[in-house]
Amino acid sequence: MKSTREYLWFNTDSRVELINITEDVRKILTDSGIKEGLCLVNAMHITASVFINDAESGLHEDFKEWLEELAPHEPTDQYRHNRGVENNADAHLKRQIMGRDVTVAITDGELDFGPWEQIFYGEFDGKRDKRVMVKIIGE
Repeated sequence: MKSTREYLWFNTDSRVELINITEDVRKILTDSGIKEGLCLVNAMHITASVFINDAESGLHEDFKEWLEELAPHEPTDQYRHNRGVENNADAHLKRQIMGRDVTVAITDGELDFGPWEQIFYGEFDGKRDKRVMVKIIGE
């Protein structure tokens, strides 16, 4: 069994962004030489997410609006977490909704997706350095 681990780094221009990272993960898989196994993609920060869905821009705008309705950023004093030095409680909640990580099967050296599936990094408290771990194991 072989394994590889690489990090993708992000520092977004906006507080909230959804970024397609499918091609980045594919490149790591190709470079690994692993043909059969599993690929874990994990947001390494508690205010960011990794999820699988469609790469349709209208859907992504819907996600942003829906998440803002569920966990609005303002007023920031509505959250106990923000009563100290933080103002990102909503980002923690958004991450909980969208998920921490995804696992994708690897078959014949390819990410084994269903129709339209792609991998996204969800940033909910951006404008600072954050990373995503890509861990691939297999043969």
